[in-house]
Amino acid sequence: MSRPLKKVAILGCGFIGTQLALAIDSGAIPAKLERVYDSSKSASNDLVARLKSKPEISQNAHLLSYPPVDIVVEAASQDAVRDIALSVIQNRRDIIIMSTGALLDSTISEVLSQASEEFGSRVYLPSGAIGGLDAIYSVRDHIREISITTTKHPTSLKDAPYFAQSEINVNDIVDDVVTLFQGSAADAVKLFPANVNVAASVSMAAGQDVSVIVKADPHITTNTHTIHVQGSFGTMQFTLQNSPDPDNPKTSRLAALSAINTLYKYCAHGIIVGS
Repeated sequence: MSRPLKKVAILGCGFIGTQLALAIDSGAIPAKLERVYDSSKSASNDLVARLKSKPEISQNAHLLSYPPVDIVVEAASQDAVRDIALSVIQNRRDIIIMSTGALLDSTISEVLSQASEEFGSRVYLPSGAIGGLDAIYSVRDHIREISITTTKHPTSLKDAPYFAQSEINVNDIVDDVVTLFQGSAADAVKLFPANVNVAASVSMAAGQDVSVIVKADPHITTNTHTIHVQGSFGTMQFTLQNSPDPDNPKTSRLAALSAINTLYKYCAHGIIVGS
């Protein structure tokens, strides 16, 4: 006897939200897409037009978690997490958060953690554009040093708030590699909110605010993340070179695949590989 499909709502109809919706629509994720929402009505309409099974377009983000939805996937922004994550949990729905940078605000992470305990909801943080979070989490109490270096083409970093307060003009980075930032993940996610959510994910896994370096390299075509971890367990180093989405170079294709895999595990039955 088959079990009922999980019912999903998606917040954000950009690259990641679109890939999730298409995966559900094709049957790759065994679920039913109930609702979508994007602050851009045209983005919502364009996405729904591509789907065989048409979800409802919510009039506002807070309506996404109303029955019969089981889980809401946030694929929009850190501001979206601040705006709707708590209400999703209070409605006793689960949530997948892609914009993990919002959780480096200790007030937000504590409120969501306490609410999830009180209302019995689960909060999922996919690996996104990186890997190794399971290994990092397993040694979190034994880490002495941990850092992540993110290197992207200048066009991938365009419009980051960093440039509004910097003397560096992103359009002038045409010859050499430029180190734009070196500091904490908590500061990095504020200055590059659409680019370094990976730093927040590493911090959440490690249980500490990791050291972050952000570089702009005009000669590369990939988004590169190198994570270095050292402690009593030994040393780990992960380097990922991700292909950016052609229409949104801020986002790596791996981030969308990670979201799809996380939602698949939530919805599927049988043998599930990996943590």
